[in-house]
Amino acid sequence: MSKGFPETRTDTAMSELVPEPRPKPAVPMKPVGINPNLLGYIGIDTIIEQMRKKTMKTGFDFNIMVVGQSGLGKSTLVNTLFKSQVSRKASSWNREEKIPKTVEIKAIGHVIEEGGVKMKLTVIDTPGFGDQINNENCWEPIEKYINEQYEKFLKEEVNIARKKRIPDTRVHCCLYFISPTGHSLRPLDLEFMKHLSKVVNIIPVIAKADTMTLEEKSEFKQRVRKELEVNGIEFYPQKEFDEDLEDKTENDKIRQESMPFAVVGSDKEYQVNGKRVLGRKTPWGIIEVENLNHCEFALLRDFVIRTHLQDLKEVTHNIHYETYRAKRLNDNGGLPPGEGLLGTVLPPVPATPCPTAE
Repeated sequence: MSKGFPETRTDTAMSELVPEPRPKPAVPMKPVGINPNLLGYIGIDTIIEQMRKKTMKTGFDFNIMVVGQSGLGKSTLVNTLFKSQVSRKASSWNREEKIPKTVEIKAIGHVIEEGGVKMKLTVIDTPGFGDQINNENCWEPIEKYINEQYEKFLKEEVNIARKKRIPDTRVHCCLYFISPTGHSLRPLDLEFMKHLSKVVNIIPVIAKADTMTLEEKSEFKQRVRKELEVNGIEFYPQKEFDEDLEDKTENDKIRQESMPFAVVGSDKEYQVNGKRVLGRKTPWGIIEVENLNHCEFALLRDFVIRTHLQDLKEVTHNIHYETYRAKRLNDNGGLPPGEGLLGTVLPPVPATPCPTAE
């Protein structure tokens, strides 16, 4: 340094300004599958038992609608399905009663318990459907009822202080009863299923199948399937809702072989080969309801209750209800139902079918 000038310590100051090199961030490791045999039992599999216990405590809702002309045994079949008097007897009018001028909707609720599991079952009957001389647009009250249940659920869902468990009155399944003519579907059958298949899960059934021979029944089932396909009518289980290959394989077999189920219903018991069976007595013998050689009631029962009940509820919620909800909120500018801009009240949505979600 030159004499007379103070020491500037430039090197030291520069070293203070240069930041120290930071260590590189650690790359997160990929999750490694844990071998439970190595570290011991965790208990993840108990979630199934936890869910079972919770379901047993709270129970669940299942709402089934029956549609078809009078005299096809709708109420009897539903009673046979659930082995109890869950539906009114088929309405047979006497001379003092008047035939309904329009379709009436009658919902009857019951609580059924089996093995500790409670099910709140609601049977929705539609007396008067297809019984008039002029049946034009007679499906509209049914469509309106189905959409009203979606609307009721939506209004509860968008409430700020909504209930912990919203009462579910949505129709999870619609059994459509086809008359066993052996010929072809009526225009009314096609129009109903074409309109309603977009808003509810429709399962077509051929009623009173014991009035047809085995050959007639097989030919009629094939004819019905062909007419539904030609008219672009999708019934449950819909192909586009199959989630994986296993579902597709199982449901393809049902769609191609079982649908529509040819059924016989009866809540009367008879003695056959030393056993008590549900059946219908004819001059030629006993038609056993649960005998697959006689009818397909057992297939329908297993399908609706034992294998696809939960899926019926999920398709109703995830597809049909979500389609209605999206359309309703979109029409309302994204606001909750009934509230418009500046607090104006919007009119209710008419019972027009919503396009099926893809």
